[in-house]
Amino acid sequence: MSTENKQCCPEFDPKPWDEKFFEWKNKAFVKERVFCLYYMPINFGSAMMRLSAKFEKAGYKYEGGPCLTDHTSKWNMNLYVEVDKEIPETERVYLSGKYLSKVYEGSFKNTGIWSNDFEKYAKEKNLIIEKWYMWYTTCPKCAKKYGKNYVVIIAKVK
Repeated sequence: MSTENKQCCPEFDPKPWDEKFFEWKNKAFVKERVFCLYYMPINFGSAMMRLSAKFEKAGYKYEGGPCLTDHTSKWNMNLYVEVDKEIPETERVYLSGKYLSKVYEGSFKNTGIWSNDFEKYAKEKNLIIEKWYMWYTTCPKCAKKYGKNYVVIIAKVK
Protein backbone atom coordinates (compact mmCIF):
# COMPACT_ATOMS: atom_id res chain seq x y z
CA MET A 1 0.00 0.00 0.00
CA SER A 2 1.42 3.38 -0.95
CA THR A 3 1.77 6.15 1.62
CA GLU A 4 -0.53 8.23 -0.55
CA ASN A 5 -3.48 5.90 0.14
CA LYS A 6 -2.69 5.39 3.79
CA GLN A 7 -5.35 6.65 6.19
CA CYS A 8 -4.13 8.10 9.45
CA CYS A 9 -7.29 10.05 10.33
CA PRO A 10 -10.76 8.56 9.93
CA GLU A 11 -12.95 10.49 7.52
CA PHE A 12 -15.15 12.85 9.54
CA ASP A 13 -18.95 12.92 9.25
CA PRO A 14 -20.13 16.38 10.36
CA LYS A 15 -23.85 15.51 10.68
CA PRO A 16 -23.76 14.02 14.21
CA TRP A 17 -21.88 17.10 15.50
CA ASP A 18 -23.36 20.06 13.63
CA GLU A 19 -25.62 22.25 15.75
CA LYS A 20 -26.10 19.60 18.44
CA PHE A 21 -26.85 19.83 22.14
CA PHE A 22 -25.87 16.86 24.28
CA GLU A 23 -25.01 15.80 27.80
CA TRP A 24 -21.93 13.89 28.91
CA LYS A 25 -21.67 12.07 32.20
CA ASN A 26 -18.09 11.10 33.07
CA LYS A 27 -17.06 10.83 29.42
CA ALA A 28 -13.51 9.43 29.51
CA PHE A 29 -10.55 11.09 27.79
CA VAL A 30 -6.80 10.77 28.03
CA LYS A 31 -4.86 14.00 28.39
CA GLU A 32 -1.69 15.05 26.62
CA ARG A 33 0.06 18.42 26.55
CA VAL A 34 1.12 20.39 23.49
CA PHE A 35 3.69 23.19 23.56
CA CYS A 36 2.53 26.38 21.85
CA LEU A 37 4.23 29.56 20.77
CA TYR A 38 1.72 32.41 21.05
CA TYR A 39 -1.17 29.91 20.76
CA MET A 40 0.32 28.21 17.67
CA PRO A 41 0.78 24.48 18.41
CA ILE A 42 4.41 23.49 17.90
CA ASN A 43 4.50 19.78 18.76
CA PHE A 44 0.92 18.68 18.07
CA GLY A 45 2.09 15.86 15.79
CA SER A 46 4.59 14.49 18.31
CA ALA A 47 1.96 14.67 21.08
CA MET A 48 -0.36 12.58 18.91
CA MET A 49 2.50 10.15 18.17
CA ARG A 50 3.13 9.75 21.93
CA LEU A 51 -0.53 8.93 22.48
CA SER A 52 -0.61 6.66 19.46
CA ALA A 53 2.35 4.67 20.84
CA LYS A 54 0.59 4.30 24.21
CA PHE A 55 -2.63 3.23 22.46
CA GLU A 56 -0.74 0.66 20.39
CA LYS A 57 1.06 -0.70 23.46
CA ALA A 58 -2.33 -1.09 25.20
CA GLY A 59 -3.90 -2.74 22.14
CA TYR A 60 -6.32 0.16 21.75
CA LYS A 61 -7.55 1.38 18.36
CA TYR A 62 -8.73 4.99 18.21
CA GLU A 63 -11.94 5.05 16.19
CA GLY A 64 -12.21 8.79 15.59
CA GLY A 65 -14.16 10.10 18.59
CA PRO A 66 -13.68 13.60 19.94
CA CYS A 67 -10.12 14.86 20.20
CA LEU A 68 -10.54 18.17 22.01
CA THR A 69 -8.02 20.95 22.38
CA ASP A 70 -8.00 23.47 25.21
CA HIS A 71 -5.59 26.42 25.10
CA THR A 72 -4.64 27.07 28.72
CA SER A 73 -2.14 29.82 27.83
CA LYS A 74 -0.25 31.13 24.84
CA TRP A 75 2.42 28.50 25.71
CA ASN A 76 0.30 25.38 26.36
CA MET A 77 -2.62 23.49 24.94
CA ASN A 78 -4.17 20.44 26.53
CA LEU A 79 -5.32 17.70 24.24
CA TYR A 80 -8.15 15.36 25.31
CA VAL A 81 -8.71 12.19 23.26
CA GLU A 82 -11.86 10.16 23.90
CA VAL A 83 -11.23 6.58 25.03
CA ASP A 84 -13.46 3.75 26.15
CA LYS A 85 -10.90 1.70 28.06
CA GLU A 86 -8.04 2.24 30.49
CA ILE A 87 -4.78 3.19 28.76
CA PRO A 88 -1.70 2.67 30.95
CA GLU A 89 0.80 5.51 31.31
CA THR A 90 -1.79 8.19 30.48
CA GLU A 91 -3.60 10.80 32.51
CA ARG A 92 -7.34 10.14 32.47
CA VAL A 93 -9.85 13.01 32.52
CA TYR A 94 -13.65 12.83 32.75
CA LEU A 95 -15.97 15.46 31.32
CA SER A 96 -19.54 15.90 32.48
CA GLY A 97 -22.21 18.47 31.75
CA LYS A 98 -24.26 19.98 28.95
CA TYR A 99 -22.46 20.71 25.70
CA LEU A 100 -23.22 22.52 22.47
CA SER A 101 -21.40 21.83 19.22
CA LYS A 102 -21.22 23.30 15.75
CA VAL A 103 -19.13 22.24 12.75
CA TYR A 104 -17.12 24.63 10.58
CA GLU A 105 -15.15 23.97 7.41
CA GLY A 106 -12.25 25.83 5.92
CA SER A 107 -8.87 27.33 6.72
CA PHE A 108 -7.73 27.70 10.33
CA LYS A 109 -7.34 31.42 9.66
CA ASN A 110 -11.15 31.55 10.03
CA THR A 111 -11.03 30.52 13.69
CA GLY A 112 -11.91 34.04 14.87
CA ILE A 113 -14.90 34.20 12.53
CA TRP A 114 -16.04 30.73 13.67
CA SER A 115 -15.65 31.67 17.33
CA ASN A 116 -17.76 34.82 16.88
CA ASP A 117 -20.40 32.82 15.02
CA PHE A 118 -20.44 30.16 17.76
CA GLU A 119 -20.87 32.79 20.49
CA LYS A 120 -23.84 34.21 18.57
CA TYR A 121 -25.26 30.69 18.07
CA ALA A 122 -25.05 29.92 21.82
CA LYS A 123 -26.57 33.30 22.71
CA GLU A 124 -29.50 32.68 20.32
CA LYS A 125 -30.17 29.47 22.28
CA ASN A 126 -29.99 31.42 25.58
CA LEU A 127 -26.91 29.47 26.64
CA ILE A 128 -23.84 30.74 28.45
CA ILE A 129 -20.50 29.28 27.40
CA GLU A 130 -18.52 28.02 30.41
CA LYS A 131 -15.63 26.28 28.63
CA TRP A 132 -14.51 26.12 24.97
CA TYR A 133 -12.91 23.24 23.12
CA MET A 134 -11.85 22.92 19.50
CA TRP A 135 -11.80 19.59 17.69
CA TYR A 136 -9.52 19.55 14.66
CA THR A 137 -11.02 16.45 13.05
CA THR A 138 -8.14 15.52 10.72
CA CYS A 139 -4.47 16.25 10.27
CA PRO A 140 -3.54 18.63 7.40
CA LYS A 141 -2.56 15.72 5.09
CA CYS A 142 -5.88 13.90 5.60
CA ALA A 143 -7.86 17.16 5.26
CA LYS A 144 -6.18 17.65 1.88
CA LYS A 145 -6.86 14.02 0.93
CA TYR A 146 -10.57 14.25 1.90
CA GLY A 147 -10.96 17.73 0.43
CA LYS A 148 -12.48 19.13 3.65
CA ASN A 149 -10.95 20.67 6.77
CA TYR A 150 -13.67 20.29 9.41
CA VAL A 151 -13.30 21.90 12.83
CA VAL A 152 -15.88 21.41 15.57
CA ILE A 153 -16.37 23.91 18.36
CA ILE A 154 -17.69 22.16 21.45
CA ALA A 155 -18.54 24.19 24.53
CA LYS A 156 -19.75 23.32 27.99
CA VAL A 157 -22.82 25.50 28.48
CA LYS A 158 -25.36 26.45 31.10
